[in-house]
Amino acid sequence: MADLAQLEGFDWDEGNLGKNWERHHVTPWECEQAFFNRPLVVADDEPHSAQEARHYALGQTDAGRLLFLVFTVRASRLRIISARDMSRKERNRYHEQAQKETDVQE
Repeated sequence: MADLAQLEGFDWDEGNLGKNWERHHVTPWECEQAFFNRPLVVADDEPHSAQEARHYALGQTDAGRLLFLVFTVRASRLRIISARDMSRKERNRYHEQAQKETDVQE
């Protein structure tokens, strides 16, 4: 898994920009916000990593929208491949992680 702190920004592909909006009504700004808000759950997406290493993230926008994002890293930039609202299972995992982070801080 790439160290997200070492990345220099985002790399947007025109096709993915349109696809994410048309299919799921997710804007590029919402995707970027999710990577700066906590908690952020990140894991490898091994089943979809045949051509290049892919990862997924569970995060939230500034407005509290919970997103599932698939991404890869290219030349020190994060490229969003897909973005959509989290499923119930993903929301449960995200909230479990948020609770763990809260417990650690106390």
